[in-house]
Amino acid sequence: MFTGIVLDIGRVAACESRGGDLRLTISCTHLDPAALHVGDSICVQGCCLTATEIVGPSFVADVSRETLALTTLGELRPGAVVNLEPALRAGDALGGHLVSGHVDGVGEVLARSEDARSRRLTLGLPAALARFVAPKGSIAVDGVSLTVNEVGASSFGVNIIPHTQTATTLGALASGARVNLEVDLVARYLARLLAVPER
Repeated sequence: MFTGIVLDIGRVAACESRGGDLRLTISCTHLDPAALHVGDSICVQGCCLTATEIVGPSFVADVSRETLALTTLGELRPGAVVNLEPALRAGDALGGHLVSGHVDGVGEVLARSEDARSRRLTLGLPAALARFVAPKGSIAVDGVSLTVNEVGASSFGVNIIPHTQTATTLGALASGARVNLEVDLVARYLARLLAVPER
């Protein structure tokens, strides 16, 4: 479980194809490698990955074909920057919202504009996800917890404040960029409960 509060911007050091899936090596900038262990869950661009090796200031993670098919991780190349967040530990502050690291779909930046010191983004999302997104609700974009401004039939808007622009990869997003989306867990479970008939 994560909070959507990015603690580091890492860099992809290597991408290796392994029999149809992918092995990523990611270098950390601020995360302390001594605090990472094999088997730890780390949120990479919104995707929960398992550290399989710790090598100096880097960790290695395998990406399955399922994850490659449903996220943007297969588009990563050496040198790409990625949002990183280690798993939430008991007693940690919950500054964003509960994020599982299970991506629901891939969205696209449709438009961006400046709004005082913030940047407004309009993002397209799969139509099937629109029902889970609500104004002033939460959504994770590439692993970053954001508040939704408005929602359309297949799009939504957010503001990226100056801190988020510099502390995450979202400040560099251009029109046409593809992003990983995770809708709010509560919305997903409520929709499921409402869809199941009572016995």
